[in-house]
Amino acid sequence: MKLSGRDAPGYFARPEAGRTGLLIHGPDGMRVALRRQEVIAALIGPQGEQEMRLTRIPAADLRKDPAMLLDAVKAQGFFPGPRVAFVEDASETVAQIIIDALAEWREGDAQVVVTAGQLKPASKLRKLFEGHPNAYAAAIYDDPPSRAEIEATLKRVGLTNIAGDAMRDLTALAHDLDPGDFRQTMEKIGLFKLGDPDPLSSEDVAACAPSSTEAELDDILNIVAEARSGEIGPMMKRLRAQGVQPVTLCISATRHFRTLYAAASDPGGPAQGIGRVRPPVFGPRRDRMVRQAQGWGAQKLQDALGYLTDTDLELRSAGQHAPAMALVERTLIRLAMMAAR
Repeated sequence: MKLSGRDAPGYFARPEAGRTGLLIHGPDGMRVALRRQEVIAALIGPQGEQEMRLTRIPAADLRKDPAMLLDAVKAQGFFPGPRVAFVEDASETVAQIIIDALAEWREGDAQVVVTAGQLKPASKLRKLFEGHPNAYAAAIYDDPPSRAEIEATLKRVGLTNIAGDAMRDLTALAHDLDPGDFRQTMEKIGLFKLGDPDPLSSEDVAACAPSSTEAELDDILNIVAEARSGEIGPMMKRLRAQGVQPVTLCISATRHFRTLYAAASDPGGPAQGIGRVRPPVFGPRRDRMVRQAQGWGAQKLQDALGYLTDTDLELRSAGQHAPAMALVERTLIRLAMMAAR
């Protein structure tokens, strides 16, 4: 039987122990692996692997020894409880072996969980599980987690008191990160809030979210955007001492001002516009950038982007002989003076 995208998350969390098997397939190996981990843990419990109720069979080993799967399905363990025979990275080369094992399956045998990459509709594996009366097949696509899945993950890490802004930030983060990084971030948030009775806030999410690669440049960009031109010189000396390259600084400034422009030009206003940008902006940094976008306005930000583009072209020009860092510093001072007007 085929599990729909709507029904699959619920089944992974609460699988049926009496089923013959489950096929999980999709193009993203990380997403497939996370779902496989979830469903096997739900089937055999936290002690299942220690109690030897899980048999792992790489598809490459199964090709060499086709009897491995049926042996695992029929084997009787020392500990009571459901058992799982897990076939990893299956392909059409082991399809017939799995077909034969499922034909021999009887009630009380180990459930067969199979993972695979992207499978065509004509695949023997897909046809086997989708057409089987007591087995399921679930296709995993690159869709980000739904709100319900995010809430389930929060509950799993011990968080149920979530502020509205925090849920919005987590949803944006789920769209931006790959599944493994998102799960690690959620676990980090759970540890961060351990023993804290206050609701999960946007600031908490910001504190735990992966740092931007431009984080060390935030100070100079905020100085410029907030018209604090007198602080640019000392900050530029620090950046030079850290080895920051002029082109890197120019690119970072362009990204920052593009984000401000996207927020300022949004029909719903800067606060709504900042929520649409990618990568997402969180917590106090978001509030700060909303204030910057409101102060600049779309037209001035468009002019600022023009100056930055001209500077970037000048830096990359073969005929450019002036000190590159001085060119960037001059542009940043010019921008800060624009903001002050």
